[in-house]
Amino acid sequence: MELAARLIVDSVRAVARRRIAVSVGGLVLTLLAASTYILVGSLGINPARSTIVVRVLLPESGGLLPNQDVTFRGVPIGRIKAVNLTGTGVEALAAIDADVRVPNDGVVRVSALSPAGEQYLDFRPVNDRSPALTDGTVIGRDRTTIPISLARLLAGADGLLAQLDPQQIAAITDELRVGHQGPEKLAALLDGGAFMITTLDSVLPQTVSVLRTSRTVFTTLADAAPGLRHTSQNLQQILRGVNAMDGGFRTLTDRGRAPFTAMDNLVADNSATMVQLLGNLTTVSELFYMRIPALQALLNSPQGSPMLALKSIFHDGAVWAIVDPYPRYGCDYNLPPLPRSVPSYPEPYLYTYCENPDPALLVRGARNAPRPPGDDTAGPPPGHDPLAQSAPTPMGPNTIPTPFGGPPMPLKLPN
Repeated sequence: MELAARLIVDSVRAVARRRIAVSVGGLVLTLLAASTYILVGSLGINPARSTIVVRVLLPESGGLLPNQDVTFRGVPIGRIKAVNLTGTGVEALAAIDADVRVPNDGVVRVSALSPAGEQYLDFRPVNDRSPALTDGTVIGRDRTTIPISLARLLAGADGLLAQLDPQQIAAITDELRVGHQGPEKLAALLDGGAFMITTLDSVLPQTVSVLRTSRTVFTTLADAAPGLRHTSQNLQQILRGVNAMDGGFRTLTDRGRAPFTAMDNLVADNSATMVQLLGNLTTVSELFYMRIPALQALLNSPQGSPMLALKSIFHDGAVWAIVDPYPRYGCDYNLPPLPRSVPSYPEPYLYTYCENPDPALLVRGARNAPRPPGDDTAGPPPGHDPLAQSAPTPMGPNTIPTPFGGPPMPLKLPN
């Protein structure tokens, strides 16, 4: 104990004798400690720290300068080593702490702490399980964003202000200045603007999407402006023609009732036989449909239709034809002939089929006409009555009777 006390007393006496040197040494140690704290703790300069360098390609610098922070979701992890110009934009070299694992996905943003500046480079990965950044990794421009520069903001504001009408603004200020309710109106106007901005801020992604989509729509309209101009001119010509025919349309609407009324009366007068007439038309339509191949062969044959052949005989101011006097025999239908001198107006026979199997007979007749597959109408149906006649003509209110020998005279016409 005595030895320890003597050492302490001797040390205190030695320090007292050299108090100026000890004070200088204390100040030096304090300066070194403060400098180390400022460099390592505040400025993030640590010579002993291992770093990796990542190249970030930007369209513009966005105000980013060397020695500014590099953050990972807002937490500092490094510094900007250099900002270099390239042929297509700007290249930022980010020195990142090698001990920090930063996933290589998501976006890299140049952000600002305040409108006055203080930009920093912020990494915002999407998935923490993605591969980490390594030394020399290059992040393309498609994964980087920069803040809107002051020049672009002023240019946009200039375009916005250019759309304002000074006369209308002057009219608004005049209206606000007149009367004692001017301050209340201005306050209501500002409150409405603030409410609109607050509403848009709550749906900021949708608002940005609407603005981008509107830009695409307006760009498309601007590209299609010449076509729309021509379309409007064509529509103007069409409407001018419609206006010129306005009198004809009015006449048509005024006089068009009479033909429709006559058609309606015609249908009403023949309503008793209209059903049977429509049924007969249905049968005729079915027959035409079944004979479409024959009609096509008649009107549009590859060798030339009969209509074209008939047209070819008229030329050079004359009719040119070849007459073949060779007698051709006809077909005997084996039906009782009706005397032509008797005015009885009989109904025609239903089954008039030629029983002569000679292939040279009726080459272009109904027997040899093209038919659909399975159609056996070239001959009479089994068990038919060869003397069967068609149904009598229906009698309507406007039908003139034609009995044997003609109607009695004087003829009484229907109403």
